[in-house]
Amino acid sequence: MSETRSDGELLRAIAADADRRAFEELYRRFAPWLTARLRGRCADPGLVDDVVQETFLAVWRGNARYHQEGDVAGWLWRIGSRRLVDALRGDGARGRLRQALARLRHRDEASAEERVLAGVEHGDLAGALVRLSPELRAVLQATVIDGLTTREAAVLLGIPPGTVKTRAMRARKQLREALA
Repeated sequence: MSETRSDGELLRAIAADADRRAFEELYRRFAPWLTARLRGRCADPGLVDDVVQETFLAVWRGNARYHQEGDVAGWLWRIGSRRLVDALRGDGARGRLRQALARLRHRDEASAEERVLAGVEHGDLAGALVRLSPELRAVLQATVIDGLTTREAAVLLGIPPGTVKTRAMRARKQLREALA
């Protein structure tokens, strides 16, 4: 009867010895969960499957390093969610939206959607976000952009759940004031 290794032991075996069995076990433990979570954020199952594969490839290749702090699931979620955002930002969703709008329009003026996207990227919101402290931005990243619960964000950031709530409230207040 074989002994079940902890998540940390699996990651150490993958990093130190390129242990294929450890990698396969880690994949079996977390790939279905990560896939389900990412499908809650993206309706394209093909893209989600690609992102899950890229996430685990980063673990295998050592591009993503686990520093023995926090929950392994939260660490994998952070990698996967950021890769999903990168995939969607690329010439992904925004590029497809702009192409579709360009086909529908035959004039050179910017559409309402393009003006909103430009405002988010370069306008008041972008400036207000930059002015937030790194701690407040990290909480907004985890809870709003990555869609983590307060408890998941607490694990990911290594702070108590109450601190996540307080920082989120402070960040929203500062953003409201900056955008008023």
